[in-house]
Amino acid sequence: MLVLIVGATGVIGRETARCLRAAGQSVRGMTRSAERARDLAARGIEPVIGDLVDAASLDRACAGIDAVVAAAHSMLGRGKHRSEAVDDLGHRSLIDAAKRARVGRFVYLSARGVAPDHPIDFFRTKWAIEQYLAASGLAYTVLRPSAIMEWHAHTFNGKSLLEKGRTVILGTGTKRRNFVAARDVALVIAQVLATDAPAHRIMSIVGPGDYSNDEVAQLYASTAGVPARTTHLPRGVAATLSTLARPLHPGIARIMRLSGLRDDAFPETSDTADLASEHVVGAVSLETFIRERVLEHRAARTI
Repeated sequence: MLVLIVGATGVIGRETARCLRAAGQSVRGMTRSAERARDLAARGIEPVIGDLVDAASLDRACAGIDAVVAAAHSMLGRGKHRSEAVDDLGHRSLIDAAKRARVGRFVYLSARGVAPDHPIDFFRTKWAIEQYLAASGLAYTVLRPSAIMEWHAHTFNGKSLLEKGRTVILGTGTKRRNFVAARDVALVIAQVLATDAPAHRIMSIVGPGDYSNDEVAQLYASTAGVPARTTHLPRGVAATLSTLARPLHPGIARIMRLSGLRDDAFPETSDTADLASEHVVGAVSLETFIRERVLEHRAARTI
């Protein structure tokens, strides 16, 4: 089987490529960057230059492919690669290209909690693409992971605490949410592609346990043996910054808008009802993930 991963150099794309290669699958990785294409080739992945905003490049990327894994997103994008161009129109073009290429299965990385009335446009877009995929005639699997640990626990929280001794938490920091490791999502993708999966499937993927952002920072601090120095950006300030940032950087504005919402605006815990999907719990705990990041940080400092 030859699998195209769109977003092959991203957090989930890299883990997925690793899992598929370990299972003996052939992988083609799509990237916009020639430098990243060379990195893919060095890891035994067939590189292809493509862009979700360039429909012709998607036809080239899908040629001869057995399955597509759509793992790219542009929640923080702007300009040519703003979310509307990538997450909406770009994914519609990718689905159309996969259909023309008679791809056997399309795996779409959606998000937990997507809905047509979600307060954040990114999640409404994900919902709309799920519907477009369902109407395409392709065999598909939709995955709805919770917040990815690598981004939402580490990059947006613990990394700064390890590197700078303090972190800024957007909003109250008290909302409980679920975090899942990218490698657990990748394992599900590999299992889906290795089995005779149903033609149409929706799967919700979560990690063990729910935590607030304040608790994430405290876990980083206690694991690293450092003070939990945190500063909170109030919800009202985040909402104001969202309005100011929108004309200049819609991606930053989207994050600020998300951070300015009340804790009860929409649920993000592992027990949130998602009756349309199967429910999968990953193996990697947040505590394990944080220990790994702390050890990596210490090792980097000794080099």
